[in-house]
Amino acid sequence: MNCGLLGRKLGHSYSPQIHSYLGNYSYDLFEKEPEDLPDFIRHGNFTGINVTIPYKKDVIPFLDELSATAKKMQAVNTIVRRADGSLFGHNTDCFGFTSMVRRSGIPVSSQKVLVLGSGGTSNTAVKALEDLGAQVVVISRSGENNYSNLSRHFDARVIVNTTPVGMYPNNGASAVDLRQFPRLEGVLDVIYNPARTKLLLDAEQMGIPHENGLWMLVAQAKESAEYFTGRTIDDSVIASVHRKLAAQMENIILIGMPGCGKSTVGRLLADLSGKQLVDADARIQERSGMSIPEIFAQEGEAGFRKRESQILEQLGKQSGQVIATGGGCVTESRNYRYLRQNGRLYWLRRDISLLPRDGRPLSQAADLRQMYALREPMYRQFADAAIDNNGSIRETVETILSHWEEAL
Repeated sequence: MNCGLLGRKLGHSYSPQIHSYLGNYSYDLFEKEPEDLPDFIRHGNFTGINVTIPYKKDVIPFLDELSATAKKMQAVNTIVRRADGSLFGHNTDCFGFTSMVRRSGIPVSSQKVLVLGSGGTSNTAVKALEDLGAQVVVISRSGENNYSNLSRHFDARVIVNTTPVGMYPNNGASAVDLRQFPRLEGVLDVIYNPARTKLLLDAEQMGIPHENGLWMLVAQAKESAEYFTGRTIDDSVIASVHRKLAAQMENIILIGMPGCGKSTVGRLLADLSGKQLVDADARIQERSGMSIPEIFAQEGEAGFRKRESQILEQLGKQSGQVIATGGGCVTESRNYRYLRQNGRLYWLRRDISLLPRDGRPLSQAADLRQMYALREPMYRQFADAAIDNNGSIRETVETILSHWEEAL
């Protein structure tokens, strides 16, 4: 079986990896220009393909039959070449989105749900939500319900983002301010890179249940694989594949006092998790061409903190890393969102008497107990968990990995 993903500009895609877990078939990426589409659909070397932007509607004229879902959506993301050579088109995005809603536990039946965006993914969300009994309102840039009159929808209970706002590499943007919706009970975002968009970070901060789009991505692939192979795949596989991807993508971030062991713990964490270790202080020195004491001498702490935040903003956008941060990164509140968007933060706690001072400008100049007293509430606020690092390094690492795996 030859399967794959059809699109115009595919870049990095998790689809080949996902499908490697779902069936014993090859899965390639097919980047095609619009003029190449007719010949590829009719004569391409595939038995089954997924279709992504911008071709979900464009492929329909070349297909011999559509499923009821594809007809209703007028969009196809799965094509199967039958034994007689005919082409069958289906849409698994609805299944994926519905599975995502159910996974989130957010109630939508009889609830007012705002769907942000009016493109193809919006159409998918609207159909799925209506089938689940929601009262759906689509918010677009123009039309009766738009971003300039959101106040009329202050009573919305759920918000679903189907726009690319906040997606990598344009992290940190949000289409709406959640504070406008005092009755909000859930937020869904189809974006999965970053794992937590600004919209989801805002929901997290407000204690509102939320879910990103990674589950949807895996679930729609699972149903596609069923059409490719002609066999039923148990829904429990979605959770298994989702967990593998989330574990691969999520950063493990170490915070704590200078000298608490972040670099040492980070090295073993990287070895055991298969992730890349990145030392934020080392990256700052590489980028600036100066040592940290030199930066402090020339620019002061304010200059160093500015450089540090710039580096953490860049590192936080990336996935699959162990990040060892500088001891004072928690003094800049903005750094939390930079790090949290793709990661989980662990505070290494070590007895102050064991903390070294050499090569650490602030540690040399300050009373460490006073520094700790000032920073302790900041570490607590940033951290997903506090980890004792007064014993062996391996015990510390195993405790972090245990907590991390349970959280996944």
